[in-house]
Amino acid sequence: MKRFVDLGELEREEVLSLLELARHLERQPEPHALAGRVLGLLFFNPSLRTLASCQVAMARLGGTSFVITPGQGSWQLEWRDGVVMDGAAAEHVREGLPVLAGYCDALGVRLFAAGQDLAADLAERDFTRLAALIDKPLINLESAMNHPCQALADWKTLDDLGVPRGGRFVLGWAYHPRALPLAVPAAALHMAALRGMEVVVLRPEGFALPPALLQRARQAAARSGGAVRETADRHEALAGAHVLYVKEWGATAAYGDAAADAALRAPLREWCVREEWFAAAPQCRVMHCLPVRRNVAIDAAVLDGPRSVVQREAHNRLPAQMAVLHRLLRH
Repeated sequence: MKRFVDLGELEREEVLSLLELARHLERQPEPHALAGRVLGLLFFNPSLRTLASCQVAMARLGGTSFVITPGQGSWQLEWRDGVVMDGAAAEHVREGLPVLAGYCDALGVRLFAAGQDLAADLAERDFTRLAALIDKPLINLESAMNHPCQALADWKTLDDLGVPRGGRFVLGWAYHPRALPLAVPAAALHMAALRGMEVVVLRPEGFALPPALLQRARQAAARSGGAVRETADRHEALAGAHVLYVKEWGATAAYGDAAADAALRAPLREWCVREEWFAAAPQCRVMHCLPVRRNVAIDAAVLDGPRSVVQREAHNRLPAQMAVLHRLLRH
């Protein structure tokens, strides 16, 4: 494996091998596996679990890491091409990234969606431009339309819980005061499809996922024996569901238009996950990548109750990250 930027770049057997490695390292850590190796981490956007899991994973494997947060202890970095740099940014990634890559054995980058041009974000134009500047193993720590590290940990969580490969996985929209990126829902959708699950995207009218994301997931499902569909019928979607993966995202039809998006979401505050949602799915587990707004996206009683597995999911970020780093850097 030369890089880890998208589960879709890996064959299903490669993903299963990574998961087995994650389970092995969870049981039997290898504290000297990456001795002398250095991981660089470049975060254009905030992080808690991704940042911490990467640093701890590298330390537990015997390596070291450094973190660059542009504008906080380092120069502000500009990543756009063709701009006149007369603003806050003092350095361009074209100069900065090759230097950082030269200091480390692998580089992880987080760069959220610009959120203005749906076609550009679907094409991962900004992340792809950055990737072209890096000649070392690259890890996607969340881009415009992907979060493969989260998706790998989510797959492990499903395995840990004994969720059937062909079980019903509901990717459910939840309310948030503002539009959030599509990276996690896109990654979760593809992960569940690749796992071979019956995937149901539950969302209110106006919040359908982009057709390109659905088509890609359907292709993965076809190869793995799964299925993908969308609905706005909450009762039908959740009936018999094994997992409700809760996530907030913006309205595709109003992409880049904050006022239009706000108008669409204003009457949807009842899309806060509550215990009564599960009348027809008593064994359904609730997942969320975190951070989550309590009593906005998910009721506190659900988050603190027995069906919530958000903490297990978060803890799985560490063995999943260890597996990725081990596979990329262990020689």
